[in-house]
Amino acid sequence: MILALGSRVARISQNVVRRAPLVVYTCDAFDHVARLAQQGGNVTGVTCMTSELSGKRLELLKEAVPRASRVVFLSEPEDSPSGLKRAQDAAPGLGIKLTTVGFKSRGELPRALEIVAKERPDALFVYPDPFTLMERERIAEFALKQRLPTMYAFREFVDAGGLMSYSANSLDMFRLLADQSARIFDGKAPGDVPMLQATRFELIINLKTAKALGLTIPPALLGRADHVIE
Repeated sequence: MILALGSRVARISQNVVRRAPLVVYTCDAFDHVARLAQQGGNVTGVTCMTSELSGKRLELLKEAVPRASRVVFLSEPEDSPSGLKRAQDAAPGLGIKLTTVGFKSRGELPRALEIVAKERPDALFVYPDPFTLMERERIAEFALKQRLPTMYAFREFVDAGGLMSYSANSLDMFRLLADQSARIFDGKAPGDVPMLQATRFELIINLKTAKALGLTIPPALLGRADHVIE
């Protein structure tokens, strides 16, 4: 069995691995299978639905920062095509002009942040990938220096000093991934193991960061938060 973590790694693995069972952790299940149940083939796994939640995260960012009309979508392009499309679809209805800044390696991220600074947006939307996760503290420090409210997909970014995130519960997802892997080891064919979707989502807000940005989070939004970091 091969375990592939992350949308880009899962996509590359699927293009190469044709026979061995492939268990993926992906942002969008439909990048890999046509349907969730009994999809056939050699792929199964779990989806945190990060792509599908892009519009919702943009909506929450607008609720936290009503003045935000220009937002930069920061991402590794090969990791985020479906997530970007969903954010672009949601932006006009929220009164947001969405522009993109991309990078293709960890080494390119500092230059990408320089471009963001020159854009002078009202807020920053960070799409997750291994590079941004490894550089989450750098991104949080940059956003604070630039006084940029920032929306992320996972709590780890908020723990590192980011403003807010909305995502599946990571511990739940890795438990599901372990269950999927165990079924393969027990002899199940991957095509007979349904791709599982996240069922529990969390809104995390860092009030310490909000105060540093001079930002007042609306009480109604704070009341919906699952965790508030003070």
